[in-house]
Amino acid sequence: MLDSAGICILGTIIAYLLIVLIIGFHYARKNESASDFYLGGRKLGPLVTAMSAEASDMSSYLLMGLPGLAYLSGLADVGWTAIGLAAGTYLNWLLTAKRLRRYTHVTKSFTIPQFFSNRYHDKKNILSVIAAVLIIIFFVPYTASGFAACGKLFHSLFGINYMTAMIISAIVIVAYTTAGGFLAASTTDFVQGIIMTIAIVFVLVFSTISAGGVGAVIDNVRNLPGYLSFTHTYVEASQSAEPYSALKIVSTLAWGLGYFGMPHILLRFMAIEDEKKLKVSRRVASVWVVIAMGVAILIGVVGRQMSATGLIASLSGSETETIIVKVAHLLSTYGAFPAIMAGLILAGILASTMSTSDSQLLAASSSVSQNILQEAFHLNLSKRASMIAARLTVVVVAILGIVIARDPNSSVFG
Repeated sequence: MLDSAGICILGTIIAYLLIVLIIGFHYARKNESASDFYLGGRKLGPLVTAMSAEASDMSSYLLMGLPGLAYLSGLADVGWTAIGLAAGTYLNWLLTAKRLRRYTHVTKSFTIPQFFSNRYHDKKNILSVIAAVLIIIFFVPYTASGFAACGKLFHSLFGINYMTAMIISAIVIVAYTTAGGFLAASTTDFVQGIIMTIAIVFVLVFSTISAGGVGAVIDNVRNLPGYLSFTHTYVEASQSAEPYSALKIVSTLAWGLGYFGMPHILLRFMAIEDEKKLKVSRRVASVWVVIAMGVAILIGVVGRQMSATGLIASLSGSETETIIVKVAHLLSTYGAFPAIMAGLILAGILASTMSTSDSQLLAASSSVSQNILQEAFHLNLSKRASMIAARLTVVVVAILGIVIARDPNSSVFG
């Protein structure tokens, strides 16, 4: 049985899920063709373009990975990674966005594989098929990992059976994505980005106050060898500092290069209503990424002091990624309103996963229905048939994701 705090948390999360479903069904009637379904008719405003791109990129590593890594080893590893990601984000918007928007508009391309074939005059669609196959191979398991993350979150919070929780999460994601397509996914990603922002800022403020203030936090981590250094990392086991080599710095900075090849982000560039508004989107996205990652890292640093004072348990290994969950549980003990805020924080973790899963689901399904079925096999479908094929493909790809995610102990990375 859930206590009053648990009921408040669950109620907040259910309210969030209902909001994204309402958004999805609101946009259901705005899709008249496959182009509308997969690219939103190029109607995105600059703010939605920016926030949906970054929310779909960030995934759960913003609210779990970055704070956990900062808590575990200090600033070097997480700091250089964040710098690489911030630089990659800015350069992707600066160098890729305008050119891609212009070329895809001229060539009437609404998927990345389609753009490759049209851009390089590949009349046999060889490039399109190769790109589509690669997207399917990598994005279907990635989508499955998102479903799995949602299932594990509900299981850990409320004791719900993993398989049941995972399937319910997948159904919600598939429902609003299938109904509203790209416009629904982008709008929900925008909302999810706002929820993620509120969550991490609130966690940082609450945890800092609870830990005794900024001074107490700094005094604590100063005593950990290498923790605040960018050339050394803190090693928990030996309570010592370990050199952070130039090779490691370069390799972590290189994470930012991945942005240039992420279809679910590139689609946002293609979908903006006016290429001249990309400058606004670039500024919003770049500033948000820097602030969001900075706050996430600080949460991990503050978490060290919270563990030192006994407010939360000491964390090690993969447990460090649950630091925001631990803070949310602590917050929920202070009454009804704090419990609702704790629910919003946990909804932020859910949002960080869902915002990536819906975008990857669309990217993978468009590769199947548009680039393989219609282009490679030369199926000439009417607008209505094309829309039906698009929605059915989303469902099929999601089912594959559910099958892959059925084992709670499986890992995309392991």
